[in-house]
Amino acid sequence: MTAALAELVTSSRIIICSGSGGVGKTTSAAVVAMEAAALGRRAVVVTIDPAKRLADALGLDGIGNTPKRIEGPWSGELWAVMLDTKSTFDDLVTTYSSEPEQAERILANRFYKNISGALSGTQEYMAMEKLFELHNSTDFDLVVVDTPPSRNALDFLDAPRRLTRFLDHRLYRVIMAPTRGVMKAVNVAAQAFVRQVSKVVGASVFEDAVTFFQAFDGMEAGFKERAEQVLELLTSPATSYVLVASPKRDTVAEARFFAEKLGEAHIPISALIVNRMHPHFTDEMPEALRERAVTFEGTDLGGLYRNLADFSLVAHREEGHLSGLAQMVEPAPVIRVPFLRSDVHDLTGLALVGDHLFGRA
Repeated sequence: MTAALAELVTSSRIIICSGSGGVGKTTSAAVVAMEAAALGRRAVVVTIDPAKRLADALGLDGIGNTPKRIEGPWSGELWAVMLDTKSTFDDLVTTYSSEPEQAERILANRFYKNISGALSGTQEYMAMEKLFELHNSTDFDLVVVDTPPSRNALDFLDAPRRLTRFLDHRLYRVIMAPTRGVMKAVNVAAQAFVRQVSKVVGASVFEDAVTFFQAFDGMEAGFKERAEQVLELLTSPATSYVLVASPKRDTVAEARFFAEKLGEAHIPISALIVNRMHPHFTDEMPEALRERAVTFEGTDLGGLYRNLADFSLVAHREEGHLSGLAQMVEPAPVIRVPFLRSDVHDLTGLALVGDHLFGRA
């Protein structure tokens, strides 16, 4: 099981870690990148999780949109990035502008300033852009991505398609008509639509939007081509998907949902990591342990058997929750990480998790 995860770390170019919130996904992503660095690879871990737990897990402050190197006892290199959606969008606009003046017009536009950091789906698409940027960089052998909670991660995976659909949409072409000198050709219905939108959102807001799209003219081809390249990268054999869960019923249900969606996209799950598992102290069934506790009622041994029965019951329930999920992701390995004595908040804690993930514990 752990050997299969180690093989992913050595052979993959991209590893995407997904799961619901609070299951240790950020920690798992950081540990995977650390293991790659220990094996001599140049690894970078990038998070788009707005909770910003990555810096805490690495014991560092000040991780930003530019890769920051983390020093440690490894033969390779470990870097970390915290996605800044607006900065990434700004860089993309600058890249695809035909001239510096075009980029300046867009970056100064009020509509652009609003959508570049707050529009639904923008964060997911910019995460894809950052992933693509880091992958194409000659500085890194492996990019490890820590995604948002699983249902948002589906937006993350669909972002390239959504951008392409938007740029092909009839409404977009109508708004762009004034730029292309064909305003007279826009039919009466379209002009009526423009007037109605102006009434709802305000004429100045709509005017800012039109100005933005006018400034955007000529950049669609570059964005669409990039989106297609990103989509190809997401479905490449060099990209591996690691599903992270905990044994709780609700988080297992979230993991099953995500596994189903990946299956519909014909994307295989390469490994399942289950954090915070209760240990199996015995192979005996909980009922048998409770009967033994009754036998020793009134003694210290009776209390110990009751505790053991409780632990055994929890462990059996957790395995029951996981059984269906494990079958769904077959033949992907299932790696179980037990409860630790303390929270993971530094490199030492990450190394301890790594010992469990990679079979050294």
